[in-house]
Amino acid sequence: MITLDAMGTFALIVGLLTLTPGLDSALILRTAALRHHRRAWGVVLGIQSGTLVWGVLTSLGVTTLLTASHLAYEALRWAGAAYLVWMGGRLLWATWRPSSIESPRTAETEGGARAGAGAGDTLLGGWRQGFVTNLLNPKMGAFYVAVLPQFIPSGASHLAPGVLLAGVHILLAVTWACALIAFAHVLRDRLQRPSARRHLDRITGAVIAAFGIRLALGQ
Repeated sequence: MITLDAMGTFALIVGLLTLTPGLDSALILRTAALRHHRRAWGVVLGIQSGTLVWGVLTSLGVTTLLTASHLAYEALRWAGAAYLVWMGGRLLWATWRPSSIESPRTAETEGGARAGAGAGDTLLGGWRQGFVTNLLNPKMGAFYVAVLPQFIPSGASHLAPGVLLAGVHILLAVTWACALIAFAHVLRDRLQRPSARRHLDRITGAVIAAFGIRLALGQ
């Protein structure tokens, strides 16, 4: 079994990773700030479903093939980069359309439901967005390949310890997501103004597109 010291060290590593501002935080904050409560939790569940899949695949040794195969890694990297640039670009484009300044409802519909965010405040739509975003990130797989095996005892079955460690990561990430959603809830009244929503969508769109470009450049 995994020792408590090993689990604590792993929790520290993934905890710092979770707290680092990034794509997941931007998606959750933006979705929750627009009062898409069900969709925000869908994004959280989707992201963590992707984390669980990466944990299981790494425990089974499947992700080792990904990092060992240059072609497979590059294909996933370019697919992930294209998806992020597309999602961020649509979000940015919607904020510059004349219809995006008509009313708070229009701004929410054009900048939120269409611009890479799916359709409406649905749990399934949020889950799909979070899951695809996480699963198309090859760096997540590379991170698990590099870190997870170090905490699995030699000679032991890899699946159960791997899922346990992924569960620790998920628990910390969900806790952080709760804090982000609570923070967005505090700001919700200020973000009802169309100008505030445009600025939020432009910032989020720029962050998402930037992550896509960085992924395409292999950084």
